Amino acid sequence: MANGSGVHVSNETHEHADELVGRRRTGHVLVITMQRAGKRNAVDRSLADALDGALNELEDDDELWAGVLTGTADVFSAGSDLTARGDYLTERGGEYGIIRRDRRKPLVAAVEGPALGGGLEIVLACDLVVASSTARFGLPEVRIGVVPTCAGLFRAPRALPLNLARQLILTGRPIDAHRCYEAGFVNVVTDPGAALEGAIALAQEICDNAPLSVQACLRAINQVTADGDDLGWNATGEALAAASRSADAREGVAAFLEKRAPVWSGR
Repeated sequence: MANGSGVHVSNETHEHADELVGRRRTGHVLVITMQRAGKRNAVDRSLADALDGALNELEDDDELWAGVLTGTADVFSAGSDLTARGDYLTERGGEYGIIRRDRRKPLVAAVEGPALGGGLEIVLACDLVVASSTARFGLPEVRIGVVPTCAGLFRAPRALPLNLARQLILTGRPIDAHRCYEAGFVNVVTDPGAALEGAIALAQEICDNAPLSVQACLRAINQVTADGDDLGWNATGEALAAASRSADAREGVAAFLEKRAPVWSGR
C-alpha cells in the first residue's frame, strides 16, 4: 500500500543502495534483489530509490534484455513501511520506483514467501510471475482501515478473475501460489527456494528471442492493458480520500503499529 505525494531524488551513496538492492547480471538478464530483510523488504525512501536505480539500469543498458525482481529467502515484500509516511515516490518509476514506470523490457517477479499490500502491487507491476509453493499474495489494507493505493484496485481485477480479486481486496486475506497459478496469475510454481532459479530460466527463455521484437510486443500489450489506468488512478484517489478521512483509518494504523486488534467504529 502507498500514500505518496511529491517526487524525491535521493542523494544516498551507491554503496548504500547496493546494501538495500542487489544487482547481478547473468547473460542479458539483470537480477534485482530487495535486501531489507530486517523490515521484511518494506519499502521506505531509501529502498524506493535503490529499486529505481536498478530498474533505470535495466531500461537504459542495451546489453540488458530482461530483468528478474525478487526479495529475500523468506519474504518478497510486506509493502509500504508505514513509518515512511508515503515518502517513496521516484522520478521515473513513481511509487517504489516501479508502480508507474514506463517499461520496455520484460520483468519477471520471483516470489518466495509473502507478497502483501504494496508487495503484491509490485508483483502486479511486473510482466510474469514465478512463485515458490511458500508464496502468499494478499491486499490486507482493509484490515487496518486503509485502501490499496499502488494500482491494486484496478490491476488485481485485470490479472485475476474478478471475484477472486474482490475476495483479496475485501477480506484482506492472502491466497497461496497454487491458487494464483490456477487463476492464471502465476506462470510457474516451484519448490521452496527455487523461485529465483525458475524466474531466471524464464527470463533467459525470453532472451532467446530478438530483443527489439520482444520490446515492441511488450509495449503493444502494455498500451492495450493500460488503457483504463487514468480511470483506475482516479477511482483509487476517491477511495483513498474516503478512507483516509475516517476515524477507522486512524484507529487501524495505530492498532497495527501498536500490535493490537483494532476497534472499529464505522466512522
